[in-house]
Amino acid sequence: MASREAGSPRAPLRRAVGLFLGLCLASSTASAFTVVVSPGDTLASLAERYYGRIQQERLLVAANFLDARGGTPIVPGMRLEVPALGHHRIARGETWETLAAELLGAPSRADVLSAANGSSPWLAPEDGSEIAVPFNLRVVVGEREELTAIAYRHLGDMNKAWMLDRYNGLGGKKPVPGEVLLVPLTDLTLTEAGQGAATAASGRACSEAGGGVKRSQQHFTQELPALVADVRAGRYAEAVTRGVRFVASGALTEPQRALVEQKLTEAYVALDAPGLASAACTEWRKRDRAVHLDPIVISPKIIAACERATP
Repeated sequence: MASREAGSPRAPLRRAVGLFLGLCLASSTASAFTVVVSPGDTLASLAERYYGRIQQERLLVAANFLDARGGTPIVPGMRLEVPALGHHRIARGETWETLAAELLGAPSRADVLSAANGSSPWLAPEDGSEIAVPFNLRVVVGEREELTAIAYRHLGDMNKAWMLDRYNGLGGKKPVPGEVLLVPLTDLTLTEAGQGAATAASGRACSEAGGGVKRSQQHFTQELPALVADVRAGRYAEAVTRGVRFVASGALTEPQRALVEQKLTEAYVALDAPGLASAACTEWRKRDRAVHLDPIVISPKIIAACERATP
């Protein structure tokens, strides 16, 4: 029995760990990086290089206050801040309000943070998931400048002035010239060159601005049905290979991990590897406290493996 558990079921795990050894799993990120202007660089060329959109030239202008005093040119050697989305890995117990307070400066900004991630403030964020954090662009209100104009210039929609009013706690008051407002930006996808520059600037092994964990979680959502199908069809070795690859990534959300461990438990039992099945069941029940081992729908071997596991 021990030799079987040391054989094929473990081999995919070793391969998967090697495959994902370089995956960066940062818990939270800064939402900008700094670049140094080189000879020949223009704001338009930098916007095209890092965002793939020349139109983002005006974002670089605003983020670096280059429009002050009638406009400031860029010169080689100048350091520029390049806005980017931050990313944060959800920990158990965090809510949109606590996250907004920590990441955006005020719990009242929970609606913007949750909307940026396709959710709502009254829905709990999923444990272990990675969320995008908007970039707070600082804008100095100009003379006779209306909130609708600021919303149109930076968000492309003057109707979002109400959101800026709430986000900045204006309470319907007209912004005062010289006042600093924050504009939450979410459309800041970086090009490959932009992600590389963010990596170089941060000095980390992979770019925190890139949202690699978030993309992995979205990919796993698409692949999980294949894992379920493998188990249902009796392709247990394939299920183990797929499942341990998911686990080794370290990028699963808690519900995703619970489902993967459940299917690994079933596959290991079928492969007559009770020790691995018990370990998988421990992880399954740790992440899903509502697990009920109903003998009517769950096989006795699975129940036995789980009873040997630590709850």
